Amino acid sequence: MEFHRFLFYASIILSISVYLFPIMANSMGINYGQIADNLPSPEDVVPIVKSIGATKVKLYDADPKVLKAFANTGVEFIVGLGNEYLDKMRDPAKAQAWVKQNVQSHLPATKITCIFVGNEVLTFNDTSLSNSLLPAMQSVHTALVNLGLDKQVTVTTAHSLSILETSYPPSSGAFREDLVDCLSETLSFHQKTGSPFLINAYPFFAYKGNPKQVQLDFVLFQPNQGVIDPATNLHYDNMLYAQIDAVYNALASLGYKKLPVHISETGWPSKGDEDEVGATPDNAKKYNGNLIKLMSKKTGTPMRPNSDLNIYVFALFNENMKPGPTSERNYGLFKPDGTPAYSLGISSTSNVAGSNTTTGGTNGKPLSPIPTPPSTPTSSSTGYLSISPATGRYESVGTVLLASLILTKMLLW
Repeated sequence: MEFHRFLFYASIILSISVYLFPIMANSMGINYGQIADNLPSPEDVVPIVKSIGATKVKLYDADPKVLKAFANTGVEFIVGLGNEYLDKMRDPAKAQAWVKQNVQSHLPATKITCIFVGNEVLTFNDTSLSNSLLPAMQSVHTALVNLGLDKQVTVTTAHSLSILETSYPPSSGAFREDLVDCLSETLSFHQKTGSPFLINAYPFFAYKGNPKQVQLDFVLFQPNQGVIDPATNLHYDNMLYAQIDAVYNALASLGYKKLPVHISETGWPSKGDEDEVGATPDNAKKYNGNLIKLMSKKTGTPMRPNSDLNIYVFALFNENMKPGPTSERNYGLFKPDGTPAYSLGISSTSNVAGSNTTTGGTNGKPLSPIPTPPSTPTSSSTGYLSISPATGRYESVGTVLLASLILTKMLLW
C-alpha cells in the first residue's frame, strides 16, 4: 500500500470516527461485499472496519487479499463457499483442498472462525443445489477434522427468512412444510458440530411491501407502543426481534431449542427506486444507528433476553455493480471513497426500541403480522454473485395470501 494512500484513508477515519460512531458496538459484525469496481484496497479497509468498532467480518468468498490484509488484527472472519461450489464440495478430497488453500493457509494470523457453505440455498427451489448442501457441509467439516481445525472453525450455511411458513405471532413461528425434512438433517449437523444457524432478516421488506399497515417506528427501532404476542404475553417494540424469536420458535418446534441463531445479514438502504418506499438516508440512519446501540447493550430478544445478539450489519460499502433495484447498490454504511454514506448520529442509548423488551402490559396491542419476503431468487453467471447477498433480497412481499392475512390481522388493532 502506498504511504500517501494510507495517510489519505487514515485522515478520513480520524475525521469521521469521532462523530459517526461515538458508541462502539461490542462484537459488532459487518458484511464486506465486493461487487463493485471502485472500492478501496483491503489494506485501506482495515481502519474503516475498526472505526465502527466491528470485531467480526463476513465475506462472500475467501478473498486472499482481504484475509492477508486483516492478519494479526484480531478481527474474526466468516468466509463463504459459493453456491456454484456445492456439487464439487461433495467430494471430500476437493473439500480438503479448498480448506487447505483458503482457510488453513491464513491461520492463525487471520482469525477465521466459520465457513458458510452456500447462501439461501433452500429457497432457490433448485433440487440439485438443495441435495448438495448437506453433503458439501459434511465434507468441509470432515476436512477441518482431518486438518485439526474443527475446534476453531465451524461450518454452517445462511438462510433467507422465507424458509419460514409463519412468523406471526413469533410464538407460532414455523418452517415451511416442504423444507422441514431437509432442514431437520441440516439442524442435526449443527447440533453435532456446534455450529450456529444463520438467518438473513430484513424488516425493510416488510415495510416496503406494506407501508400503510406496517408501522415505520416499529421497523426502525424508534419509540413506539409495541405489540403483544397473545400466546406468550411477550412485548415487542421492533420487528427484527420478533423475526428472530419466530426463528427460535421454529427451531424449538423441531427439537432444537438451544441451537444458537446468528443474524448473518440485516440492514436498510439509503436510496431506492420510486417504488421502494422507505429507502432514504434518514431511515437507514435510524435503522442501523439504533441497531448498533442495541448491540452495544448485549441484551437479547424478549424470548431469549440473556442470549447475546450475534448480528452482521449489511453492508460495509455501497456496491455499484450489484444487480437489481437501486436499493441493492445502496446498503453501505460507507461510500467507496471511505466517507460515510450518512451519519449514524449515535450519541446515547436512550429512546431506542428494544432496550426494554420483556413482558406485555396494558398498553400493548395484539401482535401485528410480521411478513417475510417470498423467495424468487435469480441466478448469476459467476460464483461470487451467486452467493452474494444480492440474491433473493429484492423480491416483492405482496402475495395475495400474505396481503389478505395482513389486512385481516390489522383489523384487530
